[in-house]
Amino acid sequence: MADSDEGGYDRKRAALAVLPFLLLGIADVVLLLQWGINPLWGFMILPPILFMSVLAWIAFRSGLVGNRVVDDDPAVGDPEHD
Repeated sequence: MADSDEGGYDRKRAALAVLPFLLLGIADVVLLLQWGINPLWGFMILPPILFMSVLAWIAFRSGLVGNRVVDDDPAVGDPEHD
């Protein structure tokens, strides 16, 4: 994975990771509108889809979703060794 200077993933990788979920959400809205449901209901689910996509993008971008570095020194932060 291409890491950025801040320890997270770059914007392009984050966008590519979130894009399938965003497209599924938008396809769901389009499908609801095609079925003839009131457009208000179709666009009522759009903000949560966009919100969760942005949260996922931020999580991927900041490296929150990536592998964590675990300190192997048992004396650091281990209450048994204090």
